[in-house]
Amino acid sequence: MSFFSKLFGKKPSSTKPVEERNMFNLQTDDIITYDLEDYKVVGKISYDDHGFTWHAYQLEGVNRTMWLSVEMDDELYLGMYEKIKLKPQEPFPKKIEHEGTTFYLDESGTARVTGLGRSQNINGMNCQYFDYCDDDEEKFLSVEKWGSEVEVSVGYEIEQFELKIIASN
Repeated sequence: MSFFSKLFGKKPSSTKPVEERNMFNLQTDDIITYDLEDYKVVGKISYDDHGFTWHAYQLEGVNRTMWLSVEMDDELYLGMYEKIKLKPQEPFPKKIEHEGTTFYLDESGTARVTGLGRSQNINGMNCQYFDYCDDDEEKFLSVEKWGSEVEVSVGYEIEQFELKIIASN
């Protein structure tokens, strides 16, 4: 190979092609546009309750952090959740009141989790979960117990067309 070929020749490609993203393979640093706001994927939690799996992506926006819940159960279910300051009494009740809405316990269980990004510190932990919904099944309340810590989030269902994904690499 001549000097000029080495200098001006085609460089070997060292980058791999970007994998097309979907709701199940989002990666940290991907950008999700929702409701005219951009969010960066900064963490992912995958839950496994005896073979039934679902995911929660931590989305960091300019002014707030949201969680995108992704579940396949006959069809794709997507939800947007935001943490709230609520400390329900244990054992967790069959119904919880929050801001004028009554939420009723829908399902509960224990899931083994794996985490990526900001959520990597929970790898291998078990999480007790308690999912609540209102009468109209339009608003949802999620209670997760991580050891002695309890996290509560409120959310609602969204449609896939409401999200735009921009892959990071």
